[in-house]
Amino acid sequence: MSGFNFASGNAKKLLSLPLYALGALASLAVPRSDDRWVVGCGSGVGEGALELFLLARAKPTPPRLDWLARDDRELAEARKLGLDATLKSSARGLWLTLRARVLVVTHGFGDVNRYGTRGGFVVQLWHGIPLKLIQLDSPATMRTRLPGARQLRGPLRRAYRAGFAGISFMPAASPLAAERLRTAFGLPAHRIAVTGDPRDDVLSRGTPAERSARARELLFTRIGLPRMDLPRTESTIVLFAPTWRDGDADPGIPSADDWLGIDEYLRASDSLLVLRPHPHSVGDYRAGAAASDRVVLLDSARLADVTPVLPAVDVLVTDYSSIALDYSLTGGPILFLAPDEESYSESRGFYEPYREFSGGREVRSWSALLAQLRRLDGDPGWAGEVRDHTVDLATRHFAFQDGRNTERVYSEILLRLKAQK
Repeated sequence: MSGFNFASGNAKKLLSLPLYALGALASLAVPRSDDRWVVGCGSGVGEGALELFLLARAKPTPPRLDWLARDDRELAEARKLGLDATLKSSARGLWLTLRARVLVVTHGFGDVNRYGTRGGFVVQLWHGIPLKLIQLDSPATMRTRLPGARQLRGPLRRAYRAGFAGISFMPAASPLAAERLRTAFGLPAHRIAVTGDPRDDVLSRGTPAERSARARELLFTRIGLPRMDLPRTESTIVLFAPTWRDGDADPGIPSADDWLGIDEYLRASDSLLVLRPHPHSVGDYRAGAAASDRVVLLDSARLADVTPVLPAVDVLVTDYSSIALDYSLTGGPILFLAPDEESYSESRGFYEPYREFSGGREVRSWSALLAQLRRLDGDPGWAGEVRDHTVDLATRHFAFQDGRNTERVYSEILLRLKAQK
């Protein structure tokens, strides 16, 4: 797999400045229609963008909604779901972006047509509660490979700040998340509201049994596990979901010996290990499936948005990923494999001490992690401590757990649009 990194992304942004200028001029000539929305998501058809699209479409007097897809594959997936969809890079994608009053994104302006956003009401849903430093708070964000990289950091930072000024509204999961988003995007506090995150509604709707059943059905469908394989579908699900490292290889990929130990544990405990590399990760996880029929890959090509399958997961293993916070809403145990904690903390940084986030139970090797998994199975007292930490994460990072975040976000958008008139 090849991964995105900040340096290459920033180089493309700087080289595209003339196109941004042309787009800004076009936005002055093309009037925006109050009833038009365009919606896009940097990771595919999913996350809070899809939740908001579907809720808005179901309203008695819905806006005119268009999903802007990254490529033909996403276009087909969106249309399969019954969404009106267009390629964002097409002439029509630019036209729809220029015409829309509301532009919904989850990663950046490029989730729609980035050259047509000037003057629109931009709703930045973001894609998780910040744990590691992001955007203006992180020095890593300003890296570039262009000549004179050091001298370009100032102009690049100003360009980021100017771009973020175009964000009209950001929902936040909690007051804690709101403050992190405020500094990361350089926004005034009034542009952020604690409404809850639409992407997490799927983790709160229905009963725990209903959520688990839906999630398992989706998971087994996407990993290609036959429904008739009952012993496997009843196995304990362990999800390994590490974050990305700005173009560097994932240090948590198991070695050949690690895979043997993992297979031994999975068979002894009747468990299934689901591997979820970050969409921009660097490294090959296919050796796991080759080493054990109890190891399966759930990459972003199989499932763009992993959040809906989290209720199927019995144990989450991660490092510095905000997936731990999303998963905390399930109440399940979280274990932390962080082989590069010092170097990652130095290069990227965190909003809170890592040991507070991990509960001080992070380990550096798969052998130590397998020991924790065995202890989780055999030591009820320790398992209770691990689950208590999960509850603490959810309590600190989520103001709402009622499955109505998307409704609050939609109402807030309408309220703010009305106030602009």
